Amino acid sequence: MKLVLLHSPLVGSGTWQAVASLLRARGHDAVVPDLAPVMRDGLPYYPSLANVAADAVGASSDKAILVVHSAAGALVPAIAQRVPLAGAIFVDALLPHPGRSWFETAPEALNVHLRGLARDGRLPPWDRWWPKGAIQTLLPDFVQYEQFVAELAELPLAYFEETAPAMPLTTPSVYLQLSDGYKEDADKAEAAGWPVTRFRSHHLAMLTHPDVVADEIDRLAVTLGLSA
Repeated sequence: MKLVLLHSPLVGSGTWQAVASLLRARGHDAVVPDLAPVMRDGLPYYPSLANVAADAVGASSDKAILVVHSAAGALVPAIAQRVPLAGAIFVDALLPHPGRSWFETAPEALNVHLRGLARDGRLPPWDRWWPKGAIQTLLPDFVQYEQFVAELAELPLAYFEETAPAMPLTTPSVYLQLSDGYKEDADKAEAAGWPVTRFRSHHLAMLTHPDVVADEIDRLAVTLGLSA
């Protein structure tokens, strides 16, 4: 089975590497495309991000499952329009918001905070959005923390203002909630009839608990009706 692990455009592809290695050891074809170059290239972001993910899936791969984390969840409909997908696993991920921008889906307090941080059309790296020490609390291993932060870069404000493509989600999907911050998305997924699993951890659990997250991805792939 092919698994395409898509990281949030706000962070680096390293968030999925440990999980991908474990999944490969279990016999899966697990790939982790890098979205970072797109975030440096300029508008339009959503189509370009979807193209990178679609290239990783491959046009003839009708057994591929897309595994999306955080903001990557918004990309699923555009990717599915480009290549066939067997399903999608949303891991502490935003649900698609067709016809709306990221800013239109975020809490007003966060919008105000981020616009206040913006300078010359750019936002600081993701770790600087939060109180000092917040990310270190999630990633107490110093080496792991340094590797994670090294991949972070300034982000274009235009990405957060860009309207997502107005296309519905038709891909069979399941949801894995890792943190309290994504309870609302998990609740909405459950209300829509998706299978939902709630693992009490934190937003970057794929770094600190890759074995558990890999186990859940394996299990949720079976829920989607697929197996290795």
